[in-house]
Amino acid sequence: MDDKKTWPEVEKAAAENRRELVLQGTAANAKISSHGGLSSAIYSLTLLNYLEVSQCPSLTEIHEDIRHLTNLQSLILCRNKLACIPDVSSLKSLKVLDLSANNLALLPDGITQLRELTTLNVSCNHLEALPDGLSQCAKLSSVNMSKNRITGFPRDLYSERLDLLSTLVASDNAIVELGKDIHKLVALKVLDLSNNQLSDIPSSLSECPKLKEINFRGNKLNDKRLEKMVNGCQTKSILDYLRGKARQGEERGDVDGGRSVNDKKRRQKKKREEEHNELEEINKMVIKVLHVSDAPEALTVKVSAEVKDVRPYLVCCVVRGMLLKPGNSLKRFLVAQTKLHEDICGKRTIATIATHDVQLLKVPLTYDVKPPTQLKIVPLGRKEMTAVELIRHLQLEADELRKQKKRQNVTGLHKYLQLLQGKELYPCIVDADGHVISFPPITNSEKTKIKKTTKELFLEVTSANSLQTCKDVMDTLIAKMAELNKFTVEHQEEAGSDGEGDAPADQTASTEACSELIIQQVRTVDQDGNLKVVYPSKTDLSRDIPNLRVIW
Repeated sequence: MDDKKTWPEVEKAAAENRRELVLQGTAANAKISSHGGLSSAIYSLTLLNYLEVSQCPSLTEIHEDIRHLTNLQSLILCRNKLACIPDVSSLKSLKVLDLSANNLALLPDGITQLRELTTLNVSCNHLEALPDGLSQCAKLSSVNMSKNRITGFPRDLYSERLDLLSTLVASDNAIVELGKDIHKLVALKVLDLSNNQLSDIPSSLSECPKLKEINFRGNKLNDKRLEKMVNGCQTKSILDYLRGKARQGEERGDVDGGRSVNDKKRRQKKKREEEHNELEEINKMVIKVLHVSDAPEALTVKVSAEVKDVRPYLVCCVVRGMLLKPGNSLKRFLVAQTKLHEDICGKRTIATIATHDVQLLKVPLTYDVKPPTQLKIVPLGRKEMTAVELIRHLQLEADELRKQKKRQNVTGLHKYLQLLQGKELYPCIVDADGHVISFPPITNSEKTKIKKTTKELFLEVTSANSLQTCKDVMDTLIAKMAELNKFTVEHQEEAGSDGEGDAPADQTASTEACSELIIQQVRTVDQDGNLKVVYPSKTDLSRDIPNLRVIW
């Protein structure tokens, strides 16, 4: 059978000289199963710089002809059943390589020849080792080798050449030793070695100048005090302890063991500075980004071509860890959202925010358009009605409000209603059952309304202005959520009803509550599955927001 007839996505990518191709999920898996593998025509798409084939359990191998895709910058082959990977050393432009959640027992040595590689994710496989020579990939910034059978790091991993390596995740392996040369990784910020077989943590780890987050939980350490600390203390406290151990070792080597008065003063001053920095670190709001590849069930929103002429820009994400149950936390969040609509969103004329309870969503979701008479929604606090009926009600309410306040000018409500005037089609987000759950910039649905019991929030920001507008608003919203969470934890409010009757009252909020937010990336794709945007990306949440730390 002709490949092009079997794979219309490949034919379209070739005809339109596309730079991106995404094949994922049930439909792609069916093609791979019936064809006995990937279409060979894919390997002739030499203009591709982004190729993703994911969530396809029928995919067990990649042909060596992948070497022809020399313009690839991102190769995403996660959540398949790959047993081996061919030589990829010819992919000299490759920056991102994601081979997570496969059946790989070995990686090709050619990976070490990828001089532009910045991100390597080989988590959730059957690897016993990574190839030696990774230090040749001098631009590496993130390596994830978690959930394998690895017993030790490559001998050249602790190299001064890897001066950009900021994230090293090797949890859930069988690693027995962390080398003393770990301090040579001068850019290291995140180190996760939880659930391994370490018996010691070298004191030299405290010399890593940028280290902000470490995780050694689940290791049986010889130093029982240190073992207790890694299971409950802040990173800064653990590093201080390791630093103290290093100083004790130095002092034992002194001839007289004495210290001058000036030396004591310097040490006391340094200790005060460290305590101050530790306090600042503890007081920071923390946001942790969970990448799409780390979440097999990550949400994807399909965007129809018709929204281009109505309200073309959309970004979404999922937020976990938002504390809505204690005290007035839900009310404060809703008030904050309203204020953002008034300010940064220009009374919804610039952008609109909507929030949903993830547990009430029926995926997949589609960002689409409908004629006003056919768009039906259950607006917040109202019964089901068409868009025409809803706008008529809102217009009457706005007119009545203007009369009561004796205003001659147009109110904020009038302004965002005018955005839809003259439109033959209205934008909306539709769930898997065909129900409208969001009608921007007007309202979202009562069916997916967040409550005190909501544990995961689906956030959406839409705009007719620009994609960057959506991202800026979403950045601001997430930062505000982090601020509200921190306030809730610090004040340990009593949890109870806010009048909605949707949550049982607790006596007090948990003293172990954590203010950290986890942001799950969400992709938006076009009708052919081609990536439009993923939020948040590395360039998002990067503004200088005081007291905010983002962990990638």
